[in-house]
Amino acid sequence: MKTGAVIVAAGMSSRMGAFKPMLQIGSISVAKRIVSTLQQAGAELVVVVTGNQADVLEKHLSRSGVVFIRNEDYASTQMFDSAKIGLDYIKDKCERILFTPVDVPLFTARTVSELYNSEADVVIPVCGGDEGHPLLMRSSAVPVILSNDGGGGLRGALNASGLQIEYIEVEDEGVLYDMDTPSDYEELIKRHNSQLFRPVFSLCLAREDVFFGPEEAMLLRLIRETGSVKIACSRMKLSYSKGWKTLKKISLGVGAPVASSSQGGVYGGSTSLTEKGEWLLEHFTDYESDCRGYVEKSFEAHFAEERTELDNNAT
Repeated sequence: MKTGAVIVAAGMSSRMGAFKPMLQIGSISVAKRIVSTLQQAGAELVVVVTGNQADVLEKHLSRSGVVFIRNEDYASTQMFDSAKIGLDYIKDKCERILFTPVDVPLFTARTVSELYNSEADVVIPVCGGDEGHPLLMRSSAVPVILSNDGGGGLRGALNASGLQIEYIEVEDEGVLYDMDTPSDYEELIKRHNSQLFRPVFSLCLAREDVFFGPEEAMLLRLIRETGSVKIACSRMKLSYSKGWKTLKKISLGVGAPVASSSQGGVYGGSTSLTEKGEWLLEHFTDYESDCRGYVEKSFEAHFAEERTELDNNAT
């Protein structure tokens, strides 16, 4: 089952007095911490909704394998409006979707895995009686949520939706710790494990040199989706010239063109994946998923006790 995620990071951070996504917790930024956790938990597509200081954040995350969607009206809209933008984009690309605002960075991948056990339309983690993030929702639930007029925000939309909602009790206080104010941030820092003890997995294909990996796979996915190299590069914060150089590198690696462009016409030109490009993307995606599952399983077999001990000592 393909899993995606939406991170809302478009807000003004007015109560904090600093740009929250870029604040450091330990040696990693808030934004990178959340992206890393979601990817470790199996999110194949991570969408970041940007707005305030969008250029800064997109550059910061440009090599993190995420897709950027902007809320151009971030200064006059609410968090739920940004959530709807991200959910509308991802709803037909994944079977299940994780959702979190950027100011709740301390939940763990193991907590996310607990949510996967539910078959409900929407799953909400609860710790000590309080609801937290991330939420997990089936893609079939998204149209119902998007139809809400926004009264009461996302939680109001869920309460009015008639969807099946399951609340799962977890022991992870990280689902609750948001950072709206400087004092919240100080408390968050105290609880942060500055050494995220986890496997870091990145799969690449090579001949003499590496020619294909997660970033290249993302480029092909976005070209297939948009029919445009320019738009695909924009959503990855990748230069247009770099995008074409990357396509050439991939084509040389597999010995055949992976993308084909048509020029002119009434509706302008477009780019699509060739049969070889589709083959490469499909097989790499499946191979990466298989390898990631093995890495996590092997890590748990060898380091589960040590990770639990380190996590407890860090908090």
